[in-house]
Amino acid sequence: MVAEQGRAGPGHAKQEPSVRWALASLSLSMLLPALGTSIANVGLPALAQAFLASFPQVQWIVLAYLLTITILIVSLGRLGDVIGRRRLLLVGIALFTAASTLCGVASMLWLLIAGRIVQGVGAAIMMTLAMALVGETVPRTKTGSVMGLLGTMSAIGTALGPSLGGVLISGLGWRAIFLVSVPLGALTLLLAYHTLPADDQRMKSGRHGFDPMGTLLLGLMLAAYALAMTVGRGHFGLLNVSLLAASVVGAVLFVRTEARATSPLIHLTMLRDPVLSAGLAMSMLVSTVMMTTLVVGPFYLTVALGLDAAFTGLVMSVGPLVAALTGVPAGRMVDRMGADRMTIAGLAGMAAGSFILSIMPVGIGITGYIVPIAVVTAGYSLFQAANNTAVMKDLQSDQRGVISGMLNLARHLGLVTGASVMGAVFALSLATTDAATAHPDTVAAGFRMTFAVATILIILALAIAVGSSVLATRLSILRKIAGSLRLIR
Repeated sequence: MVAEQGRAGPGHAKQEPSVRWALASLSLSMLLPALGTSIANVGLPALAQAFLASFPQVQWIVLAYLLTITILIVSLGRLGDVIGRRRLLLVGIALFTAASTLCGVASMLWLLIAGRIVQGVGAAIMMTLAMALVGETVPRTKTGSVMGLLGTMSAIGTALGPSLGGVLISGLGWRAIFLVSVPLGALTLLLAYHTLPADDQRMKSGRHGFDPMGTLLLGLMLAAYALAMTVGRGHFGLLNVSLLAASVVGAVLFVRTEARATSPLIHLTMLRDPVLSAGLAMSMLVSTVMMTTLVVGPFYLTVALGLDAAFTGLVMSVGPLVAALTGVPAGRMVDRMGADRMTIAGLAGMAAGSFILSIMPVGIGITGYIVPIAVVTAGYSLFQAANNTAVMKDLQSDQRGVISGMLNLARHLGLVTGASVMGAVFALSLATTDAATAHPDTVAAGFRMTFAVATILIILALAIAVGSSVLATRLSILRKIAGSLRLIR
């Protein structure tokens, strides 16, 4: 591996720069998918005008991208384990870059949406395999720092999208928000091709085949769930209930299929690992809460605090900015103090920030929003670095792709669930369907109620973290005792 070569013998000084360039390629592989989401959001009004389309129609430009990532991310992670992660990452970067070109030159709305689907395939590969390749690029002792770096790059992509998109649309038109990814994608492809460690042929020859039936069932199940959470914008009807029922049926069929498959997409026995199962559950809960800030924050700032749109956008950028600044330091703390401790510390910070938001009076103003949001986001950065490190650090090489996909899937499911469920909590607390016209005091009360629910979710995640840590410690002690008994015999 590149990392091992970089630490070996007299060639250390020559090899170390190649490790840094390899990390640059992985960092860009995390930044571009995040940028692809946020930069398209800000362009929806211009796209509706350009294609003479309604908002629900142009909204599929964003939904098609997000749904594609959610549906395929685990399957593509497993495919990387089977055919080689470096090889598939190069394909993913090329797909993302080509699809960005297609989106930028599209003359019809359906063609733009088709381009976004292909772009979503490339984004899913990049996000999943960038995390999976960390173990093959740096020593285990640096895993936390690199996970923090990747989290920082994702946050930068999210924060950069609205401002960069606004500048590009006003200066060059809507096509520029997609074409800007073309040179960045080409640079990422060049760096990845020349600096990432080659796939281990011996490992690849020992891997089992792909699971097409499991892949199909998982994709259909996730598609049904994601659509149930997005259709209707938080207001559940017959269609939503039917989609949820279909996702439950799909989950049952998927479990039964995987239990019988010779080369399952997901080995169900892996979920018995307390670190993995707890990590996935916590990731989904935490992402649900983070989406709450994006769903209800703008209404609180504009209606309850009376800010204009420009000032609201500026305040909303505080969260991604804090995430970008704290990601790398959080990763270093994980390497120094341990993933378990930092997972609990990060969740404790999120719980404290969410609780403050649930009781904060409107009279304190913008400061009463920014400070606790900064605490929540800093805690999230620490949790992400610690949780990803705990799950990914000691994996066997042939499991990194699929586990990375499962972590990213848990995060995406949390985001789509948060947009729907927490949006519904906010709407129910307002007792009106139009938050924009509600009384400022009513919006403030709804905001506090929503973050009270968010606080409960984080406390639940904190309980899972403590419980899984205790269970993992006990299992480790039992394994040592069993090993000692075998030696005595």
